[in-house]
Amino acid sequence: MSVIAIVGAGQGMGQAIGKLFGKQGHKVALLSRDPAKLEPVVAELTGAGIEAAAFRADVTDIASIKSGLSAVKQRFGAIGVLEYSPSNVTLPQVSASQITRDTLQPWIDFQLYGAIAAVAEVLPEMLERKSGTILVTTGASSVRPDKSYAPFAAAGVAMGALRNWAAALHAEVAPSGVQVGHVAIGTFIGQSAATSADAIAPLYWDLHTERDVLERVFG
Repeated sequence: MSVIAIVGAGQGMGQAIGKLFGKQGHKVALLSRDPAKLEPVVAELTGAGIEAAAFRADVTDIASIKSGLSAVKQRFGAIGVLEYSPSNVTLPQVSASQITRDTLQPWIDFQLYGAIAAVAEVLPEMLERKSGTILVTTGASSVRPDKSYAPFAAAGVAMGALRNWAAALHAEVAPSGVQVGHVAIGTFIGQSAATSADAIAPLYWDLHTERDVLERVFG
């Protein structure tokens, strides 16, 4: 049974992704800064017959990422799928003309460096096994910054860098059997049934199974 580790999990996309992959036979590891808040998610997944547990990982703290993913491996075994989708509404929301180093750096740390650190904990084993999937999530501003809401500019710069890195990583490791995929979400999740987390989650399964595809854009 494979294991999916969802970094930045919550009662939204993380829950929906965990449910979908769990129904396909994956053990589900949910990682966040406050794993106690994930207890309702764990309860729902286990109630559906999915083996799931919550772990602590702060994506701005490399030591925390290392310890969190290590705990997942000790509990469930090797990680076959890593999904990275943290969110933090307290980070600076500024337009392109207002970006400074101080407003951009927190986003770079949160989106790009956190993802790089998390991937570093699973990629060597995936390459050794010649199998595995890495999935990263951004907003649609990573793809079309000219069409995005102006205050999302700083986030978009960091997400664009994450998208760029994911594409380069995909090109590098795909020949070794490791899939890297990117989902860009261009909607406020949950405003309708059509934009629910459950409606978006299949894009992640598509990228996991259609291994020659790099990107899916929703909205």
